[in-house]
Amino acid sequence: MYINDINILYYLGIGIIGLLVGQFIDWCNKRLPEYKKVFSKEFFTVYFKDAKPKYLLMVSNAVMYVGLLYFFGFSIDTLKFMFLVPMLISAFVIDYRLQIIPNRLTLTMFETGLAFTFIQVVANTSLGINVLINNLLGMLVGGGIFLLITIIGGFIAGKEAMGFGDVKLMGALGLFLGWPSIIIVAVISFLLAAIISIGILIVKKKGTNEYIPFGPFIVVSTLIVIFIPFDLLLTIILKIFTLGTFKGKI
Repeated sequence: MYINDINILYYLGIGIIGLLVGQFIDWCNKRLPEYKKVFSKEFFTVYFKDAKPKYLLMVSNAVMYVGLLYFFGFSIDTLKFMFLVPMLISAFVIDYRLQIIPNRLTLTMFETGLAFTFIQVVANTSLGINVLINNLLGMLVGGGIFLLITIIGGFIAGKEAMGFGDVKLMGALGLFLGWPSIIIVAVISFLLAAIISIGILIVKKKGTNEYIPFGPFIVVSTLIVIFIPFDLLLTIILKIFTLGTFKGKI
């Protein structure tokens, strides 16, 4: 979708929505770790009266909303990712701060992913079965890969190699992204985790036993997959793993 004098109002509108939702993310970040309801009257009676604007959350969410409209136009994908992006931001913040990804958050992702899978199946009558298979396969592969890593890593290391919150997060994201995009998310997340972890160990000289939450890497990787074309990402990954010797185009 391109920008002109007419549709710039749409970008402005979706940006404003993004700002409001961004502030709501802060409320979710406070409630979800305590297993409290997000949609409650306390948002207006307690939080709204004393809340200060969370500009980073607001601007980040608004920018991504505008980006979704620009790249996907008025489509089911835009609406689908408008639901997903705030949940991703919330997962990033909560896991970074508390090293947990609340079950209520991942369950909501599953529910939303299933709902949009159903909508896309109905909307694409000729290709509906392909959409269904693709998304369910994405869920099984995404969650399955991380479940295997958790089990095998725990068996080898004698301790939890990866939290089950990450497993559930990847399964839910598989419903949104499908196969094989969820594989790209997994690969990028491990690459980012390796780079950042090595950097932290060098700069801060942390012990190897210190826990580094993996959820933020999954979130960043998912956003990369949403906004950057699949073929380009696959080409870059192949060049990385072949040390630049891969010369083909996907």
